[in-house]
Amino acid sequence: MTGSIQRVALITGASRGLGRSSALKLAENGVDVVLTYKDNADAARTTTTEIKALGRQAVALRLDMADTGSFAAFAAQLKSTLAGTWQRDRFDYLVNNAGTGAQVPFAETTEAQFDQLAAVHLKGTFFLTQALLPLIADGGRIVNTSSGLARFSLPGYAAYAAMKGGIEVLTRYMARELAPRGIRVNTIAPGAIETDFGGGLVRDNAQVNAHIADATALGRVGLPDDVGGAVAALLSDDNQWITGQRIEVSGGMML
Repeated sequence: MTGSIQRVALITGASRGLGRSSALKLAENGVDVVLTYKDNADAARTTTTEIKALGRQAVALRLDMADTGSFAAFAAQLKSTLAGTWQRDRFDYLVNNAGTGAQVPFAETTEAQFDQLAAVHLKGTFFLTQALLPLIADGGRIVNTSSGLARFSLPGYAAYAAMKGGIEVLTRYMARELAPRGIRVNTIAPGAIETDFGGGLVRDNAQVNAHIADATALGRVGLPDDVGGAVAALLSDDNQWITGQRIEVSGGMML
């Protein structure tokens, strides 16, 4: 990739929350964005409008991360979008962000809940990235999304955290196997963030928010832009020598 080429990022689940923040931060840094959404087309349109207001190109495509059978068609749609909007056949940055939450005690977690989390977070990330490999530029970058919960444990997140632990191992294998193409692969692991994720528990429950702030070295709960900024930094041209790493963005939660 040369400096004259317009960078293009694909961010899954970027109609809201951390994905939206990452998309806007990248746009501020001059990167164009293809974002995916599952159901909320209105939110996706709002995000694309905000990106375009920053002077960047943006396209929203629908994608269900749990439906691996749709990934070949999605890749074909993305290829067409890249040709039509950017007159190119590859993109530069992939951010595997889309996900769902579940707070259920280990003893009460159902097989259906476990399977849903696995389908979206682990299987979806694995096979979507595989399907998109021909479209990722040599020298590009991939950021997978884990969680601070893969390092520390809180009751109710056993299944969710297990998937994120899998993502961290997968990241190292991706980094090793894609290195011959110059593709860097890293994991971003957010701590507790004020979003609508998990029903907005961290954002809307003052007691939970205060408890997390007390357990965080920097003394507050994280904000979406804290994570979006970290993702943009990992994808910047200055990041040439970091791959296969887990970067926790938690403000020092539960050190």
